[in-house]
Amino acid sequence: MREPIALDSLFKEKVFRIPDYQRGYAWGKDQLKDFWEDLINLSDDRSHYTGLLTMREMKENEIAEEDNEYWLIEDHSYKMYEVVDGQQRLTTVVIFLQAFINVVMKLNPEKDPKDIYITNSLSLAAIINRYLYKLKPTQTQYRTYKFGYAKDNPSDEFMRHRILNEPNGGTIKETFYTLNLKNAKSYFIQQLEELYEEEKMEGLKKIYRKLTKNFLFNEFIIKDEFDVFVAFETMNNRGKKLSDLELLKNRLIYLTTLYEIQDLDTADRINIRNDINDAWKETYHQLGRNDKHPLNDDDFLKAHWIMYFKYSRKQGNDYIKYLLDEQFSPQKIYKNIEKGVKLEAPEEHRTDFEIIENDDEASEIQQEPIIEQRAQLQPLEIKSYVHSLKESAVHWFNSHYPELATELTLEEKNSLDRLNRIGMGYFRPLIMAIMKKEPDVDERVKVFNSIERFIFLVFRLGQARRNYKDSEFYNAAREFDKGEIDLKSIEDKLVNASTYLFNESGKFNEKVFYEFIEKKFNKTDGRGYYGWHGLRYFLYEYELSLLAGSRQQKVQWDDLLKSPKDRISIEHIYPQTPKHDEWLENFKMIPIEDQVYYQGSLGNLLLLSTSINSSLQNDCFEQKKNPKLNINGEKIRNGYSDGSHSEIEVSTYREWTPISIKERGMKLLTFLEKRWNIEFENDMSKEKLLFIK
Repeated sequence: MREPIALDSLFKEKVFRIPDYQRGYAWGKDQLKDFWEDLINLSDDRSHYTGLLTMREMKENEIAEEDNEYWLIEDHSYKMYEVVDGQQRLTTVVIFLQAFINVVMKLNPEKDPKDIYITNSLSLAAIINRYLYKLKPTQTQYRTYKFGYAKDNPSDEFMRHRILNEPNGGTIKETFYTLNLKNAKSYFIQQLEELYEEEKMEGLKKIYRKLTKNFLFNEFIIKDEFDVFVAFETMNNRGKKLSDLELLKNRLIYLTTLYEIQDLDTADRINIRNDINDAWKETYHQLGRNDKHPLNDDDFLKAHWIMYFKYSRKQGNDYIKYLLDEQFSPQKIYKNIEKGVKLEAPEEHRTDFEIIENDDEASEIQQEPIIEQRAQLQPLEIKSYVHSLKESAVHWFNSHYPELATELTLEEKNSLDRLNRIGMGYFRPLIMAIMKKEPDVDERVKVFNSIERFIFLVFRLGQARRNYKDSEFYNAAREFDKGEIDLKSIEDKLVNASTYLFNESGKFNEKVFYEFIEKKFNKTDGRGYYGWHGLRYFLYEYELSLLAGSRQQKVQWDDLLKSPKDRISIEHIYPQTPKHDEWLENFKMIPIEDQVYYQGSLGNLLLLSTSINSSLQNDCFEQKKNPKLNINGEKIRNGYSDGSHSEIEVSTYREWTPISIKERGMKLLTFLEKRWNIEFENDMSKEKLLFIK
């Protein structure tokens, strides 16, 4: 390995490409900050070792005449390299240089890059030519980029048009990785602009010199006899390890290179590699569609593994080991298996004297199968797997963000919204499989509603452990995806798994839920229903039930997820610290030790649509019902009468008493029966759950 070299030497007569098995740009703010601080704090007389760049020199026959880079390569002055390791650092350098050019151009808006000089002899045009792109010497003036992605990488167009400012980009799909590219450019532009404010042009010139002269890299060129894919798997980039999804893509492409020609000819090898790239391109597009809240790579890969392969609790937490070491292991291609191929044996005509003893045995030898060697893992298995991954990605996104899905009906969006609010938990792989395989929208909605009911009854009322029956429904995801069971079977599983909550007559057995809430009352804080983890969801569903005939939804689910410091979302109508005379009068018949049961009872808890200052929570009921005004008559706090639909309903009560709490509590439990299709044994069972006399 040669001595470390500076950036201006590294880029000399080289074209860098990020190959298709690589991930996109993964650096976030922490890594960008490290890079900037390494650069800004570096003394002018010192060097900074930036790291090792591992590359593979591409052969001339790998570069087609129609490729944009061909004109640079054909006269042998330039060589083209795949970046095996170090792409994050190299990408960051290129983005930094483009940000530098943007800032300097902004300071000189009327000048051409060839007329703007960073040193006496170095113009911006020369920097562009050296590090970013060269213009093809024809009338078309097409750019040939010195650094970029493979053409089928989803970051390729974004890098050229949004980062390197190539015009005429049009509509470009954005992903989590393209968001990282955009953020990096924005970060460096802001840092450079602040540097200019402090040190003017001299500061910009100094930091350019440090980057191109003092940041040193080691080059390591992988020779043909080295396995480039294995090298990629074993290398880590600074601060950002490869995700499981990224490792798997590399592995699958690697496997396509191992097949013998009789298993995978050249054309099919290219086709299956294109299938892999297309699948990952679509997957990353779907995972990053909501660029403010991108979906996690490995969550999707694990869910798909559950849906596609047979789940076992033993392997559940180590799915990537199964994928890489068992299912898609190189040994499954290196290790050939025998396949018996029976051929028709010719039967010779023989004269009597040619017939020998044991003729039957001789005939049996002739009929022995010829042995053919085949790879254990067939290319078709890889193709089927990546097609499923690609097809599933959109359903994974839609299950998380149904409001952004264009192909779902309103009813289906509402069903998925409810599931997201209550928490899908281990049902998400099954839901993805249903969305993928079941064409009937009504049937999908029906089973989604059944799953939501199961979650509410079993986990919110029945207090089952979070992994209760998870293996059964994980395996149901695979069985449904493979067409081995239908939706009726899934419905039956849901019913059977929740039978423990009902007695022989089919009535709901409230014993488990009663004991759970009782413990909440018996704790020192006496929170009661306020400590029930299903309360927000339950009260929100009740609020939605009151929307009938109203055009305005007054409470959004996101409002309930904000920090209590920002928003008080659930109110004790009869306060926990009652001081007002009205409260003392209305509840004087209730012993002090029993008042906590009324405060924490279900009927006393109210969903709020607006923030209420904590100092006002102890107001009397009459004051709470009406808006609070300041001395100028300006509203400083909403009252129940102009709040959520639940608040408006409460505001119709003339006064708030123990009887009011019981009456509203019974109404809420009646709603629970209707909404989740259950029936309590009788009114006494419901009254028991209110914990009041």
